[in-house]
Amino acid sequence: MSTTEMPTSEMSSNEAILGRTDVNDLDAILDVPNPYVDEVLHSVKDNADAIFTWDYEKGARPALNKLYEKAKDAQWNGETDLDWSIEVDQERQAAQGVNDAKAMISPEMLAGTCFAKFSDADWMQLNIEQGNWMLSQFMHGEQGALVCTAKIVETVPWIDAKYYAATQVMDEARHVEVFAKYLDEKLSGHYPLNTHLGMLLEDIINDSRWDMTYLGMQIMVEGLALAAFGFIHQMTDEPLLKKLLRYVMSDEARHVAFGVLSLKEYYEGLSDAEMRERQEFAFEAAVRMRDRLLSQEVFERMGVPVKEAVELTKLTPDAQMFNQFLFSKIVPNCKKLGLLDASDKWLRHRFEEIGVIQFEDWVDTGAEYESLDAVSADRAAGELA
Repeated sequence: MSTTEMPTSEMSSNEAILGRTDVNDLDAILDVPNPYVDEVLHSVKDNADAIFTWDYEKGARPALNKLYEKAKDAQWNGETDLDWSIEVDQERQAAQGVNDAKAMISPEMLAGTCFAKFSDADWMQLNIEQGNWMLSQFMHGEQGALVCTAKIVETVPWIDAKYYAATQVMDEARHVEVFAKYLDEKLSGHYPLNTHLGMLLEDIINDSRWDMTYLGMQIMVEGLALAAFGFIHQMTDEPLLKKLLRYVMSDEARHVAFGVLSLKEYYEGLSDAEMRERQEFAFEAAVRMRDRLLSQEVFERMGVPVKEAVELTKLTPDAQMFNQFLFSKIVPNCKKLGLLDASDKWLRHRFEEIGVIQFEDWVDTGAEYESLDAVSADRAAGELA
């Protein structure tokens, strides 16, 4: 995606936005090479200017000031506020996943496929790899958020936004830390950054406009993460992961609210053409995040035909529910920002195309973030220092 303004007509097709005509072209999705494999460092061009402001009036934007004050009180320590002595039995967790899968996947569905001869041990290993892969992508995404929020501190022109974004930089460092520690000490392996998530992070960092960093990271990436963490928090019975996710969600809800509160004001002054560019950016981000959920790297590591495995796993009720639910925060927040129905409902139609529009009337994060503040609730109850 270009970092400069382009005529809307040149950015309207799926080919122009995604690099493929059919948004659901599985061959094209799986054929995208992954440049992050075996890397230790990766450089991305940041085209933005650092903006100083000499207007230091604190509280000129009361909603952002309230968020900043909330963030100062809601800090937590990943080393001391989580009980790392808890033993995590990854095999037991994976075995439970095998039992759940057997209850939902009929033998007829698997007949003649790459999974037909899978033993219980194979299924358990697949679930273990899925857990390693999922937490690895969360960790990589949190580092993307760390970099992007530092960019927001540099580029946003409002002092209240700079103040809040600085607290989020600390939050994101903590999130990278705890996910990395959980992977290293409690699970059994890392995965490289998924190529579709990486493409999105690079697009966000490349763009010179500060509001595009907000839209790509705070609304899209953080919105999906907030929904994912909530889903997994409900499904897991592993106490360390459950508390880790509960505390991370406390932070993530503020982060998404930061995007909603900031962009709501800014988007009210944009032209139709400028709004259309933001719609297209949001659509690209949504598709990139959907594509990264295919977990093709797991099937590659397991040595099974990737396309066949992806097609089969996409059909399971769990996968369909999970993949759709991940947009439950994104769609209402896009509606709150006016993105769904600008430009003759362009983004609404795209969200209908990928099957996620049903979440449009769910509560937006700007209105619910305080209810998700588990850190403050535990501190008030004396369960957190």
